[in-house]
Amino acid sequence: MTLTPTLPAVSPTLPWTRVCAVSDILPGTGVCALIGGQQVAVFRVAGRVFALGNLDPFTGVGVLSRGLTGSYTRDGQTRLKVASPLLKHTFDLETGESLEAPGVRVPVYATRTEGGDVWTGSLA
Repeated sequence: MTLTPTLPAVSPTLPWTRVCAVSDILPGTGVCALIGGQQVAVFRVAGRVFALGNLDPFTGVGVLSRGLTGSYTRDGQTRLKVASPLLKHTFDLETGESLEAPGVRVPVYATRTEGGDVWTGSLA
């Protein structure tokens, strides 16, 4: 599997929030954090960290952090995704786009790791 990272630029002006230690997230899984009153699903997949809104737009339930992660191929590139545990709709971990319903997406937050900790910033 070849992954092409497209990491968002890290801005020191974003209101970064520490979520947890990287080691608190098992590889290939996610956790839910409450940041600024919003549920954020934070994933650790393939050595990278991603943050999406936790609300599944198809069910209105905050469950994406408990979804199964995996990969898919688009335009010859391997990309990462998460499947909602309820109706199995899948979302790209980098863009938040629904893979089944174009135009539907979940919010994506900037992320970074520093000193072994995971941080999220504003909406990317």
